[in-house]
Amino acid sequence: MALKPALTSSQKRYLRGLAHALKPVILVGGKGVSDGLLAELDLALERHELLKARIAAEDRDQRDAWIVQLTQRSGAELIQRVGNTATLFRPNREAPRIVLPR
Repeated sequence: MALKPALTSSQKRYLRGLAHALKPVILVGGKGVSDGLLAELDLALERHELLKARIAAEDRDQRDAWIVQLTQRSGAELIQRVGNTATLFRPNREAPRIVLPR
């Protein structure tokens, strides 16, 4: 699998603007990141490309670890994290809908 190029700061800023009005689609509960949750995340990323995930962790270290698991195992990129909400982006493989600025 080829390495995907990292997003530039202007591209992340553009995606943060698009994500501002979004509601969380994925909710990570007390059981953490499971295979079922990752399957749902994969489907949601294919459909939406850009989404928010709410992480209900007991402490900051656990929340950060779950965010790392979500990004690494889904192939998504973390756009931003505000409190318990992480914004993730992964372009659709066949037909990307979000056109990023250069």
